Amino acid sequence: MSGTLRNKVQRKCKMRGYTLKVEALTEILSFLSSYEDAEDEALELLLDELQHQSCKPIQRVVSLLCEAASATDDTLGTNTSSSFSVIDAFLIPKFRYDPIKKIFCEHTGRLPIHGDAPSKAWLYRDRFLLLSQRLSRIPQFSSSSFDSELSEFGSCEISKIQSLVGRTGVCWVMGVISQLEDGHFYLEDLTGANTIVLAQGEMLLDGTFQVQTFGFPPLEDREKSTSLFTGLDYFGGGTLAKEDTIRLAEMESRAVNEMFVILSDIWLDHEETMAKLEIVLDGYEEVEVVPSLFVLMGNFCSHPFNLSYSSFSSIRSSFGKLGEMIAKHPRLKEQSRFLFIPGPEDAGPSSVLPKCALPKYITVELQKHVPNAIFASNPCRIKFYTQEIVFFRQDLLYRMRRNCLIPSSTEETSEHFEHLVATITHQSHLCPLPLSVQPIIWNYDHCLHLYPTPHTIVLGDSSEQKAFKYTGITCFNPGSFANDSTFVVYRPCNQEVELSALDT
Repeated sequence: MSGTLRNKVQRKCKMRGYTLKVEALTEILSFLSSYEDAEDEALELLLDELQHQSCKPIQRVVSLLCEAASATDDTLGTNTSSSFSVIDAFLIPKFRYDPIKKIFCEHTGRLPIHGDAPSKAWLYRDRFLLLSQRLSRIPQFSSSSFDSELSEFGSCEISKIQSLVGRTGVCWVMGVISQLEDGHFYLEDLTGANTIVLAQGEMLLDGTFQVQTFGFPPLEDREKSTSLFTGLDYFGGGTLAKEDTIRLAEMESRAVNEMFVILSDIWLDHEETMAKLEIVLDGYEEVEVVPSLFVLMGNFCSHPFNLSYSSFSSIRSSFGKLGEMIAKHPRLKEQSRFLFIPGPEDAGPSSVLPKCALPKYITVELQKHVPNAIFASNPCRIKFYTQEIVFFRQDLLYRMRRNCLIPSSTEETSEHFEHLVATITHQSHLCPLPLSVQPIIWNYDHCLHLYPTPHTIVLGDSSEQKAFKYTGITCFNPGSFANDSTFVVYRPCNQEVELSALDT
């Protein structure tokens, strides 16, 4: 067995989070020797099987695959699960920007759920430094040693807020805009807890900074971000060698039949909603090529799971009925995958973000009927070959509008969803709200970062169904299936969004 294949196996296993012992590596190489013309596909199949049977030793998984050799031959080349991988929020690597060395450093220590006081301070600091380093690469906002052409606003070099004391003339600052008392707005550097803005203005004699214009930090192209810090696994799921990226990009362009069906607000205790869901499943059971993935986002109950909710056995039973419904559609059960993402009012430890996957107690009945169902966190991420997709279920539009300090301008667009998309992408954060409005686990705030910008962002919201392409980023809201009977069909190979609805 060649050293090249040995290195490839070690690299791909590391990408999936496995560290191989010598015995395990020998077992894998022995397995791959039976598939000399399809080593890559066989290895992907093995890794997928390892992920589904993580409690079993690798030697046992290999022997199971060898025993089912005929089934393996049929599966190779047609297995849809290898086209994408689901990344739980709590498994996303954490990187911290070092402003001295000007590099991102990966956090290698333990990340406890209950952080200490410095963890909260670092949450704000990391958000600020993330946008600050992005801004530093824009020529108009960086200092120059030589005379350069000024913009229409003059010199745009960013000044620190503490340097404004005793300063005269117009200058630019970057900080958090906040309202600590009615009628008074404040800009803060690294200690704020809200949206970060750029502001141009002048310091008055009474100590007030009179703002002339302000806006979000400019967005940076994904290609530029990734090229500057190569080899870092921001998204999760592992880094890829150049040759692997090229190969996966070719496979992605050929995956024209791959299709994701995305629904939000699947109320399992609501008969009308379940009847509508069965219509959707019936329709896709009959199509020539079934969807490779169904994404079902919460809320999964018409009533919030709180201290007054006492019918946990009934929601467990409802998930079991959903499993029976899926099992009645054999093509979907065998060829499609089902991903479940909890909503803000679903069962879980609290409303804090990121929200962990649905508890096993209420999903165990469904898994008896659909054993390959995937239960992920909120938010979660999907890697489709080379494409990065972020899923987030939160009634974000209403909450952002409710907590607006200044009403959004209608000069460019009056669509609130487009303003929402612009806000989260420029902030490089899925939920740039104060912690008092939306609590976030301090040590896991990085799970909500949008840097580098992903290819697609799915915002499951109870508001009206919308789709918007912003600076090359595909963003859409499937709407509320329970209330409006709407859902989205997404074709990842060309990022095509099909807004769909049932006739009512």
